[in-house]
Amino acid sequence: MKIVADLHMHSRFSRATSKNMRIPEMVRMAKLKGIGLLGAADFTHPGWLDELNRHLVEAGPGIYEYDGIKFILTTEVSGIYTRSGALRRIHNVIFAPSFDDVEKISKFLGRFGSLTSDGRPTLGLDSETMLEGILSLSPESFIVPAHIWTPWFGLLGSKSGFDSLQECFGKYSNEIFAAETGLSSDPPMNWRLSALDRLTLISNSDAHSPARMGREANIFDIEPSFFELKDALKQKDPKRMLGTIEFFPQEGKYHYDGHRNCNVKLSPRESIEEKNICPRCGRPLTLGVLHRVEELADRPEGYHPANAIPYYSIIPLAELIGEAKGLGRDTAGVGHVYERLCQELGGEFNVLLWADIEDIAKMAGREIAEGIARMRKGQVKVDEGYDGVFGTISVFSKEKQAEKKDEDEKDHEQLSLF
Repeated sequence: MKIVADLHMHSRFSRATSKNMRIPEMVRMAKLKGIGLLGAADFTHPGWLDELNRHLVEAGPGIYEYDGIKFILTTEVSGIYTRSGALRRIHNVIFAPSFDDVEKISKFLGRFGSLTSDGRPTLGLDSETMLEGILSLSPESFIVPAHIWTPWFGLLGSKSGFDSLQECFGKYSNEIFAAETGLSSDPPMNWRLSALDRLTLISNSDAHSPARMGREANIFDIEPSFFELKDALKQKDPKRMLGTIEFFPQEGKYHYDGHRNCNVKLSPRESIEEKNICPRCGRPLTLGVLHRVEELADRPEGYHPANAIPYYSIIPLAELIGEAKGLGRDTAGVGHVYERLCQELGGEFNVLLWADIEDIAKMAGREIAEGIARMRKGQVKVDEGYDGVFGTISVFSKEKQAEKKDEDEKDHEQLSLF
């Protein structure tokens, strides 16, 4: 059974998260996007756990359901601790097979910090110790390091991470069999590290609002089951793990190096020329994911492993529609076209990746169809993100966008005469 899965997001109880991140709204958006399996998010928070218990019904081994959409029990935990004389800030996603296991895990984690102050709790707990404790209480549970390249909170991050999986998880490193690549990296960047070869690379949205769900996701061919999902990841099975759906990594907010407050953005080569010091304020630059990959890579750019899982790079459909129409992605005009396309053509992912271009053109116009066709071919223009600032990916030139806006304004003026 082919199913799209977004396994990492947050509830309304997490900091800086939309109040609309509730089960019914998450499910409505999942149906629009074509997502069949969601990470239930934030199971450590008592308030959210109560909502999960009230809404979800068991639908198979370790799988729950609400209104036709499947859920797997997950939560993200932020560990801040000292190891080898350095401060570490590591985010991990925990996967649990049942509410009974969730209760045991939460009771253990609660010894190291408050579980009520944030849906993603911050705990003074070493990642190795956490994995040891969780496996002793719930042997079927597993951990996936989150957005591993993020400078401040990734396992391989430049500011507070480690240089390898083994350094972080020690004697339990073999219990880690998957890693989340994050928005600022894509599979080819990760393929440059032979140390990551045994891991299954997964991609998730880390969404804080319903509209951002599915900005990255995974494609499986499995019967929805906690244990089937776990085994597909553990075996890195290309017959069951069919691929990942990716941001263009340049759009991620930590792709390039720089300083947001200084309005300085640099490529790794430019940063090295500046000795990784900001040319404006004289302080160390925030080194992005691309720079960190260059530091740790033992393979050249462009290396392609023989057993690599496929991936698809996308621009969110609302952004493509907005660019084609000269409107913001969250405007009513974009929303109307977005919902119609998704409802008529099998969801956002089907529109972006597989639907016939002519069918899209008939429903939404030639301009939008052309934008999707260009995206599929990788014909995009990039403005890289850096130091917490999202980048932009476009399919039309600025001149074309201005021309389109002028045409729309003229059409509006002519219509107003009637």
